[in-house]
Amino acid sequence: MIDGFRIPLGDWAKAFIGWVTDTLGLFFDVIATIFTGFYDGVAWVLTTPPFWVIILVIVALSFWAKGWKLALGAAIGLVVIVGVDQWEKAMQTLALTLVAAFIAILIAIPVGIWASRSARVSAVVRPVLDFLQTMPAFVYLIPAIFLFSVGVVPGIVATILFAVAPGVRLTELGIRGVDAEVVEAGHAFGATPGRILRQIQLPLAMPSIMAGVNQVIMLSLSMVVIASMVGAPGLGKDIIQALSRIDIGLGFEAGLSVVIIAMILDRVTGGFGRARKRPARPAAQAPAPKAAPAEASAPVPA
Repeated sequence: MIDGFRIPLGDWAKAFIGWVTDTLGLFFDVIATIFTGFYDGVAWVLTTPPFWVIILVIVALSFWAKGWKLALGAAIGLVVIVGVDQWEKAMQTLALTLVAAFIAILIAIPVGIWASRSARVSAVVRPVLDFLQTMPAFVYLIPAIFLFSVGVVPGIVATILFAVAPGVRLTELGIRGVDAEVVEAGHAFGATPGRILRQIQLPLAMPSIMAGVNQVIMLSLSMVVIASMVGAPGLGKDIIQALSRIDIGLGFEAGLSVVIIAMILDRVTGGFGRARKRPARPAAQAPAPKAAPAEASAPVPA
């Protein structure tokens, strides 16, 4: 290090956050109100009915997505969560995950589509995604606290920033991977770019897009546990409490509940994203050509 020389990046970042807070305070208050209302509504839906009602709904979704094996596993896992008395906190974690993942997907898919249709946008978006994916998870909590104080909102904002990148990347990758000849055929038949996007590119890119959705949900679930450090509700509070008290039992119960929710979400979204291919019809076999009759050999002269 050169004596007397230091780049004050930290001071600049602090000044920038202070300027943003003073200038756009009303805007962030509106965002906080919307996110809080959104979370409260989803949490109310998941925590107000009896636990067996929510279990039946999740089991039905699991059966629809991937059959009876996943439905049975989901039922057993959710009963275990009830048995260790973590149901309410698990539903709070699930609500926070669903809200953050839904908002992240609303951002990721349009941005991915835009990047796939413009090389300039892709060139701008790519380093931003690199920055978001390489930044340590705990760092996202710092500006979120400055902008939204403590509570559920900074947890949602940090989770969105942490989870949005795979959705953008896989959406762009899926659309760019569509066969160019198919797109050219659409242009040849006079289809507009919007119609080509809706009826050709998005359906063909859907497996990649759904893989991005799955990754967004998984990253959201991993981040909402960390977000409990800034006041977000759910299982993360018990995990942090278990770490501070070295409570192995509480940590195991809360951690197992997180694993069960993660497995259910992963299998259900993977089931819905699976490409359902119809079995190809066997080609009609053409009747084998009859063998031509052998020509009678001419008699050999004596």
